[in-house]
Amino acid sequence: MFIQGVGTAVPPHKYSQNECWEAYCHSPYLSRLSSRSHAILRKILTGNTGIETRHFTMANLEEAFAYDPNLLHRRFADNAPKLAAEAALIALEQADLRASEIDGLIITTCTGYLCPGLTSYVSELLGLNPRIYLADLVGHGCGAALPNLNMANALIDSGQAQHVISIAVEICSAAFYVDNDPGVLVSTCLFGDGAAAAVLGKEPGKNVRSIQWGKFSTVLNPKDRELLRFETRDGMLRNILDKSVPLLVVEHIHEVLQDLLQKSEKSQSDISQWILHSGGRDVLAAIQSALSLSPENLQWSTDILRQYGNMSSPSVLFTLKKALDANAPEGNWLLSAFGAGISCHAALLEVQ
Repeated sequence: MFIQGVGTAVPPHKYSQNECWEAYCHSPYLSRLSSRSHAILRKILTGNTGIETRHFTMANLEEAFAYDPNLLHRRFADNAPKLAAEAALIALEQADLRASEIDGLIITTCTGYLCPGLTSYVSELLGLNPRIYLADLVGHGCGAALPNLNMANALIDSGQAQHVISIAVEICSAAFYVDNDPGVLVSTCLFGDGAAAAVLGKEPGKNVRSIQWGKFSTVLNPKDRELLRFETRDGMLRNILDKSVPLLVVEHIHEVLQDLLQKSEKSQSDISQWILHSGGRDVLAAIQSALSLSPENLQWSTDILRQYGNMSSPSVLFTLKKALDANAPEGNWLLSAFGAGISCHAALLEVQ
């Protein structure tokens, strides 16, 4: 399988972290929080967390404090299909393919729920054949793009599809929640909205470098499930983020990396580019230290984190596009993302 085109999309409304802090200061919620929570918000939103700006579907930040289940669901339902379709159209244009040539669509999300799923709405917006293969994947959290791509690989390798669009879309602002739980507060300060799409096929793309999908590895440790997941409270999604997550991510990414290198008969020195999910400054720092990487190895991930924050599942495809647009050196590229569960996934791309 080859990646023939990559497209990304974010809402037009961009806010600096300082603007988010000012909005919190003028919101009715700040007075309901403890002094410790107030200090956490100030430290993250006004300090050096590696994030400068984030994009939200809200036209003004006051909307971020309207905690009503129906409003949050409508925010997801109104924006997720449009943002996903926007990213897909960009990927289709790069791949130089028409909608009629697509025979598979796979979409991942964790920040909202629709039935029928997002594939129903996005396929309509794109004008896809109603008889194509559709799959909606939920519950993978930030790591979802990798299982999505690997499923597309299976469809293409089996001959069930010639061209598949793989989309990861998250309206994280539809899952914002503020209370005195430090993990919840941190999550609200880190996440942004975005969508990314990849067009996949049996041959190299016409307008991009040759990007071939290689070996894939994954690990899930249910014993850590309660440390990184969503829960539903009062009809709203609420992110659980434990402070131990950076260290656990390091354990998992080390495990999948060793498995992947063994399957591919390669060593870590054979990896020329590191395309990692921009999960946060502390997570990236922990990975850098544990794997003895240089800051340059993580430049694509840190750039995406700085510009957009953590967008959950689309982030790793934003990072891939960033490296491709910068004409990063060819070779074996490690694509890896981690998320709820705690799960971790990785694949080797051969880029020429």
